[in-house]
Amino acid sequence: MQKSSRGEAPKRAESTVLPAAIDETLTALAHRLPAALHLGTSSWSFPGWAGMVYGDRYSDVQLARRGLAAYASHPLLRTVGIDRTFYAPISESAFRSYAKQAREVASGFRFLVKVPMLFTGPRLRSDEGRWTDNEAFLNASLATAQFVLPATQGLGDACGPLVFQFPPLGPKFTRAPQQFADALAEFLVALPRLSGAAFYAVELRDPELLTDDYLAALCAGNATHCIAIHARMPQASEQSRFWRESGRLPLVIRWSLHSGMKYEEAKERYAPFNALVDEDPDGRAQIAALALEATRARQETFIIANNKAEGSAPLTIRKLADLIAEYGQTLVMPG
Repeated sequence: MQKSSRGEAPKRAESTVLPAAIDETLTALAHRLPAALHLGTSSWSFPGWAGMVYGDRYSDVQLARRGLAAYASHPLLRTVGIDRTFYAPISESAFRSYAKQAREVASGFRFLVKVPMLFTGPRLRSDEGRWTDNEAFLNASLATAQFVLPATQGLGDACGPLVFQFPPLGPKFTRAPQQFADALAEFLVALPRLSGAAFYAVELRDPELLTDDYLAALCAGNATHCIAIHARMPQASEQSRFWRESGRLPLVIRWSLHSGMKYEEAKERYAPFNALVDEDPDGRAQIAALALEATRARQETFIIANNKAEGSAPLTIRKLADLIAEYGQTLVMPG
């Protein structure tokens, strides 16, 4: 901000994104949450969050470029997803810029980063609409060079989960889940070992792949299962054993999509993402119980909410934080 020579009120520079006014109730709520808990949203570039996260209505371009510091100023938001990496790799310098913005306002902030689908999709679609085999699928050397090293070196100690989100893989794998598990194990073992707060997580869209062979692959590769709250997947409580039994690794939950909905349907129904439209109290209760279980076991916990979960990710996080704090005051949690 710049101050005029005549002593008038400071004017906001065009490039500045201001945070929403401090809400003391949110600050008090944040102090009641476990220190190991990182709540956040799947991205931050949503103009509809004005008044909740941002102090004014900014364009999505402004928020994408300059909004991260304001986002990280929110008392409850201690992590965020970098989703753009799912569509194409980005540079180490781009990761470093994100880390710098967050560090300016929040210590202990962590990023959840989605691995490019270049490495998780067995087939690629050309501009002409033709499908071809993807030679980069589960290619550890390419994934290391183009994603793992830029992300971990660029984000440094702000790097949290590196999430390998696999799309629906089709009958080639769902009818032979051990084939997928064997390929996944080989891939994870070949990736570089991580240090600091960074770790690998795997997210699926095919429930048929949730097998003991899959669990063995996670254990072999020192990775954890990312619990996906998604219309295609079982409930969080059913997926949770793949987190528990993969070792004492952090808990990762991505609350992506309301049950029974498709992505575009939810996007159209919920835009501009400034209100809770379809609440999911049962899903929220399962997530809150898992968060308390993990943090009481002194395990870092990352919970990411999408706007398509209930209508507005910041409001979903607020309701979830209230419930976790409530559970934290009791000796017995539902479940």
